[in-house]
Parts: sequence; structure tokens; C-alpha cells
Amino acid sequence: MRVGTTALMNDKTHSAIAPSISRREFGHLADGRLVYEYTLDNGAGMSLNAINFGGIVTALRVPDRHGHIDNVVLGFASLAAYESRNPHFGTIVGRYANRIARGHLTIDGEYFQLDVNDGVNTLHGGLGGFGTRCWDITPQPAESDGSVALELSYLSEHLEQGYPGQMRVQVRYTLTASNAWRIDYRATCDRTTVVNLTHHDYFNLAGSGNALNHLLTVPSSRYCPVDAGLIPESIADVTGTPFDFREAKRVGDHICAGGVQLVRAHGYDHNWLLDPVDQPGLRFAARLEDPFSGRVMEIDTTEPGLQFYSGNFLDGSLIGADGQTYRQGDGLCLETQHYPDSPNRPEFPSTQLRPGEVYLSTTVHRFDICNHFP
Repeated sequence: MRVGTTALMNDKTHSAIAPSISRREFGHLADGRLVYEYTLDNGAGMSLNAINFGGIVTALRVPDRHGHIDNVVLGFASLAAYESRNPHFGTIVGRYANRIARGHLTIDGEYFQLDVNDGVNTLHGGLGGFGTRCWDITPQPAESDGSVALELSYLSEHLEQGYPGQMRVQVRYTLTASNAWRIDYRATCDRTTVVNLTHHDYFNLAGSGNALNHLLTVPSSRYCPVDAGLIPESIADVTGTPFDFREAKRVGDHICAGGVQLVRAHGYDHNWLLDPVDQPGLRFAARLEDPFSGRVMEIDTTEPGLQFYSGNFLDGSLIGADGQTYRQGDGLCLETQHYPDSPNRPEFPSTQLRPGEVYLSTTVHRFDICNHFP
């Protein structure tokens, strides 16, 4: 049992390398509610910390090619920072990930005005999105394959942030013995609504410093150029542009290359259409590699799109859990999701959820090491 924690489950309590789940008090919110931090440990060198406020993943520790373990996601040291200043570090994002133009939503002829929190647009559900809500967390029994999991649940009331319908949401974090982090989403609603869930982690596989030297692969031939409000304005071919990551290249190679798209977003903050869009089940979405530590993360998803965000608005005003100052490129987001502004774009895959239907989505982050050196 870890010092200062309560051991919740451990299928081999006498083994130092047994998969385990533990819990500790993380702090109190401004309104006095107590928040807990849970730790999933797969016993193979990988662990994940999550709190019930926002379902936030506060740490994800992964070994490098030498066996050294580092936290590979950005975060804060205190609950107060997550509550007051969080740019979505580690949050569950909903009801609708990404942007909805002008916060306008029309369903079956009925108009809904959503809360706007990104200029005139709605971003990541609004000011009171899922990343700011307290979730119920239930540790799950260890599986025979050595995986450990947490089940998170939340009830979103009708017209919360303007969205119609009472929605029940379950999110499951699973840590496998083979160093994979799987996220399963499930949602139902009592009236027709929209839903687009994702996880907003800022990854830095080096564990510190800048991530612009990471190598990124996105197997996609098309992306969505954006307008000045970062709302998709078209679908374009990536060929011959800084948005072509079909072959691995450094994230920072073209980030300062200019051009209207990189200027508008202050870097990358765009949606890639994963090929092919009609493929059922999990598909390969991205590969991120840090040549110096040797850490590799590959992402598979059931979602049709990937939002790559290069941490453009990290401006040095935020201090991380280890005392570092976060600046642009210190963390990269690879958010699996449906396309931005889909409710207003009938040509995009639908994000509507009707009564009796079940929204299901899965994303898997698989961690490994490479042995070639830069």
C-alpha cells in the first residue's frame, strides 16, 4: 500500500509488481467538496493518476528505453490550479468536444443557444463542460489479463450549458499489462441531442522540456482548414502543405512557416479526417515518438477525426506540477473525435444521439519504445 493512500484493489497483495488501484485525498474545491485522486498501476512500470473533478488525468507515467519512468502529460500540482486556470489539461471533454459556431444548435427544427466561451463560439461544451464537473468513480475488479480500470459516471441535466436532454455518461479508463491506456465512452439521452466526447491530454513523451522535436505521423490525406474563429470552412488535401504528416516528421518543422492556416491558429489546431472514414472498429489515428527518450505512443480509435493541437496558447503564465513554466509546444494534444461544428455541417458525420440509441466510442493509447537514436 502506498504511503498516504488507501489501497482499494490488488489481486496479488504480496507481490511488489502486482497491478493495483489506490486512492488518496487530493484537495477541496472552492465550494468545499472533497476530491480524490485514484492511481492505476499495471505493475509493469506504467501508472495513471486521475481525479473525480473533470475525470482529469493528473499524471501518466511511462518508462523510456532505459527503464526510467517519467510523467508524459502536463498538469498542475494543486486542485486549486485545476479549478481556476486549467486549459483543459487531462480533462474529459463534453458534451461536445471542439467548437460549435456561434453556439447555435438546431435539432428537429428546434433552436438551442449554447453557452459561448471562445469568442462567439462554444468550445469543449462551454464554461461548465464535463471537464469542470465532479464524476462518480468506481474502481473495477482486476481482470485475468492483469488490466486495472476505473469507471467514471456523470448525469448531465437537460439544458446544461444549453444542450437538450438529460444525458447519462460513462467513461472507463483501463490500464493494460502491455502498457496501453484504453478509454471507452458510453452515453444515452432521453431526447435528441448532440454528443462528441474526447480526452484533452497534453502529451510530452520526453517528460519535460519542449515537444516540438517529437516525430508525428497522422495517416490522413485530408484536413479541415479553419476560419479566423477556428471553425472549419472546407475540406482540403494535405499534399504539399505543412499538414501532411503521412510520413513521420518533426512537429516543429513547419510550425513557424507562415501561411494563413498556421497564422490563424498560431500553429496547429486543426481536424484531420482519418482514412477511410467508413471503416468500422478501431483504426490507426496517430503515432508520436520522442527520439531522445525512445518513448512511442500510437493511437487507435473508433472516431472519424483527430484534432491535433500544438499547445499554441501556452504562454508561460502556467506553472506545472514539477515547477516548470509551460510554453507553446511543451505539450501536444491528439484528440480523437467527430469533426468540429458537425451539428451545423450536414456533410460531416452526424453527432446526433436520439432516445433509445447508445453512443459508444473507444480510443487506445499504446506505449512502447524505439531503439534507434537521433
